[in-house]
Amino acid sequence: MTGLPTSIDAIRGLCENLPSGSDEAARAAAARQTTLTKPPGSLGRLEDIAVFMARWQGNVVAHLDKVEALVFAGSHGVTARGVSAFPAEVTAQMVANFASGRAAINQLARHAGASLKVIPLHIDRPTADFTQAPAMDEAELVEAMTSGMAAVDPASDLVCVGEMGIGNTTAAAALAAALFGGKGVDWVGRGTGVDDAGLSRKAQAVDAALARHGAALGDPIEALRRVGGRELAAICGATLAARLHGIPVMLDGFVASAAAAPLAKLAPEGLAHALAGHVSAETGHRKLLAALHLSPLLDLGMRLGEASGACLAVNVLRGALACHAGMATFAEAGVSGSPPA
Repeated sequence: MTGLPTSIDAIRGLCENLPSGSDEAARAAAARQTTLTKPPGSLGRLEDIAVFMARWQGNVVAHLDKVEALVFAGSHGVTARGVSAFPAEVTAQMVANFASGRAAINQLARHAGASLKVIPLHIDRPTADFTQAPAMDEAELVEAMTSGMAAVDPASDLVCVGEMGIGNTTAAAALAAALFGGKGVDWVGRGTGVDDAGLSRKAQAVDAALARHGAALGDPIEALRRVGGRELAAICGATLAARLHGIPVMLDGFVASAAAAPLAKLAPEGLAHALAGHVSAETGHRKLLAALHLSPLLDLGMRLGEASGACLAVNVLRGALACHAGMATFAEAGVSGSPPA
């Protein structure tokens, strides 16, 4: 990737010829799995993960020496409609908590061996209320997406993406509805813990956005601009940049999955380099992952965001790669013959 795009059209252009990873490395990794001292397939998805990582790192035995956790923070004008159980100022307060090292993501990133980078995106300047106007103009969208792209270190072995932003589950629900159809009630959940009245306000906000923007939402990037938010756009940009650099991505929960979803609509294999770290307790996440053809690694009832589920799932990848790299082959262990498939 040379330089950052300066327009929506340039961003679309980057999605037209995405790298597909190394078939050769994937085949070699799959062949290695058949020689290890275990019945074929007995490690289940751990075997698939080892092959997936080989494909995107281009190494038969992949590694996780440099894992990045990127948490983008943004503010949303739609919060004025009472869609969150917490006030909008909590976004800035939580960013400060991240900086102090005392949030959940600080602990989980450290445990996963991931470096944590928190990127606030004009959190003092909310996006427009997308029930009344596009959340961002083109310049704001491009700035947010390129901020995400620039945050990715090309030397990373894995990038985890997450977010912080009061109101962003409403934006994620609106984006999911725009991309995959349905109404507000089909996609909204309780987010930070809204009551029934708050849940109804979220659904109404999504429906109002769908009605307000209409056919324009048929374009994935335009949908992101109109009903997304800066942190969602940054996640989309970071996920795109990782693909262009050949880096696998670990998605976090509902918001991160929705943020990356425009790439899956722009290109048939737009998220082929992505894993779903977990399925969250947020109502629409399981359905969204199904639409994206992603199977979550964990199902723990989490709904925090912050890349918390993504970082927790890094430990699963470490286990998969440790087995792939460290197990003896039948020949090395002196075990008689490979068991039948």
